[in-house]
Amino acid sequence: MTTNQRHSLTVLRTVCAAAGLAAAGGLAQAQISDDTVRIGLMGDLSGPYSGNGGPGSVLAARMAIEDFGGKVNGKSIELLTADDQNKPDVGLNAARKWLETEKVDAIVGGSASSIALGVQTLMKEKQKPYLIAGTVTADLTGKACSPMAFQFLVDTYSLPKAGVRTLLDKGAKTFFFVTVDYAFGAALQAEATRFIEQGGGKVVGSVKHPLGATDFSSYLLQAQSSGAKAIVILNAGLDLSNALKQAAEFRITKGGQSVSVFGMTINSVAAMGQETAQGLNITVPFYWDRDDASRAWSKRFMDRNNGVVPTYIMAGVYSAVTHYLKGVQAAGTDAGPAVVAKMKATAINDFMSKDVKIREDGQVMRPVYPAEVKAPAQSKYKNDFYAIGTAIPAEQIFRPLAESGCDFVKK
Repeated sequence: MTTNQRHSLTVLRTVCAAAGLAAAGGLAQAQISDDTVRIGLMGDLSGPYSGNGGPGSVLAARMAIEDFGGKVNGKSIELLTADDQNKPDVGLNAARKWLETEKVDAIVGGSASSIALGVQTLMKEKQKPYLIAGTVTADLTGKACSPMAFQFLVDTYSLPKAGVRTLLDKGAKTFFFVTVDYAFGAALQAEATRFIEQGGGKVVGSVKHPLGATDFSSYLLQAQSSGAKAIVILNAGLDLSNALKQAAEFRITKGGQSVSVFGMTINSVAAMGQETAQGLNITVPFYWDRDDASRAWSKRFMDRNNGVVPTYIMAGVYSAVTHYLKGVQAAGTDAGPAVVAKMKATAINDFMSKDVKIREDGQVMRPVYPAEVKAPAQSKYKNDFYAIGTAIPAEQIFRPLAESGCDFVKK
């Protein structure tokens, strides 16, 4: 073979290799269905829990898409939103419409537990990723688990586990619950009761209130008359703000009883006032002012949110959408199982946490942080609400896989 022939063959091989790569790239792009990746965001956008996520979660999702460049594998990204109004029929109908007629590829959100459990079943049937950021029932990674689902934040196992440990360490032995009457509250109370009894404490009573209650006087009077050392409010959003404001008016703590919460987002502190919230101990997976990375992202968020700080749910939505898009990019397709495989194989690195793995059951194993609401005099600037403690490793706070009840997890 002559030198010219060898050169021509090398050029031919190079051209063929380049053509092959181009074809592979074209194939990857062609595997994005309808030339668009569609993400549906669902949650309470206007009701009593809308301050936890709501419009702020919509903004966080949009920021994630923008920061990703607005495209993935050369194809556009579309965000759809639905207000589920905390009603299972409304949420499930919206999810079905998205999946059956609007060709949504993934759903992200923090719906009420009763809605999320139904949506998770639909997503499992359709083999589409479900990105949970705000719904806290531990059943989502337990007995109702799905290989298509991810829990990006805390749940009804981790929140009471941390909260009960703190109260027992402070000497509380008797407990009374004021609990919202739906799946979220029931799950929190069941797990908390178990941890209390394991720790040598006793639940002396409980009372349920409807979602969206405004008058907590009768519930708080029952709690006060029970004589329990620790009165624990198990709700969220406006319910929590109203309950804690009225507890302060009743001056319950002046009688030697404590008032505690296991799950609270930062908007509740602003809503009830720092004077009322001071001294409350909570556990959070994100705080806007924890470090430079969280501050930088939160500043960008607040600049577009009328100065209102992001809750950990809003931060979780950003993290979820970003990680999903990375999964689509790595898989070269929006086909659910392929994307899920890439997501689970890839560590999460963002402003919330670094090098975080995703467990087999879909639990994102990020650390959480104990926090205490500061007294107003301790705050140095606006929204300086929390004193943050040392990180608690995920392995110490989330339910062990061996106890999960998840049917596809290897025991």
